[in-house]
Amino acid sequence: MHDTEWFARSGWGVFCHYLTVPPTTADAWNRRVDAFDVAGLARQLQSVKAPYFCITIGQGSGHYCAPNATYDRIAGICPSKCSRRDLVSDLHEALHPLGIELLVYVPADGSWADREARKGLEMPRHWGDGGFEWGSGERWAQFRWVEFMRHWEAVCRDWSLRWGSKVQGWWVDGCYGAEFRYPDHEEPNFRTLAAALRAGNPNAIIAFNPGIHTPVIHYTDHEDFTAGEVAEALPECKGPFVAGPSGHKDRFHMLSYLGEYWCTGQPRFPNEMVCGYTQHVVSKGGVITWDVPIQENGLIPESFIKQLRAIGNGIAHKP
Repeated sequence: MHDTEWFARSGWGVFCHYLTVPPTTADAWNRRVDAFDVAGLARQLQSVKAPYFCITIGQGSGHYCAPNATYDRIAGICPSKCSRRDLVSDLHEALHPLGIELLVYVPADGSWADREARKGLEMPRHWGDGGFEWGSGERWAQFRWVEFMRHWEAVCRDWSLRWGSKVQGWWVDGCYGAEFRYPDHEEPNFRTLAAALRAGNPNAIIAFNPGIHTPVIHYTDHEDFTAGEVAEALPECKGPFVAGPSGHKDRFHMLSYLGEYWCTGQPRFPNEMVCGYTQHVVSKGGVITWDVPIQENGLIPESFIKQLRAIGNGIAHKP
């Protein structure tokens, strides 16, 4: 396990889903990314005393907020759907002087909703196409696309090498059916994906998301902290780590939304409840990340800034 002590000392942080809704164009996406007020967001995060910030670089649409020559070559799409601006690097430049660390969300199955990109990436089908019944079992084996996984590892390695130590952690979404899609005995798997994500920063911490689980679970020995995605039920944090069958320990981490759903709505909880629950997790040595909406200009709505400021002012950080 990689060192998560800095993560534990942080205690809590802020997450934003920065996404586009297809259909859109490469030009429209570039205009949106160019309009992102990095300095303004940094001032907001400093004002709420957020120790770290995590942003999505993209999801299923095939649009990403940073250049990636490997993706462009494999996907074969022109003009590129990767932005000209490297928003992640720009965020680091604004956040680092303020002592705010940067983490990145990356999908395990990037561009799944982009039929054009899927041809080059060699993703023949996806559970998001419809007709798939969720659940456990061997049906997940149909989504082990070895060629796609190798391509996606190369894409992730490109980003990791580009950013190096600018990115301190990765939260990898959509890692369902691990036994069948990421078997330990056969590459590619979580081991090789983790290696690609750490190509630029060997000390980066990683979580692989199995979906919503309450209580929070250990998922694989190749992660350092729990993905901890929860929705309507907020679990008890019983201690700083969650152990797996082998004895491998993940740092307890939980991710949920302050709004009515991911990246939308108005605050669903009173400040007293949010601050108390955050303090509960932090006091046990765990870490909690709160998702909030983000506007077209890259700024967090004021109603959420008020709640984040209440959290920041109310949390007693460990020495």
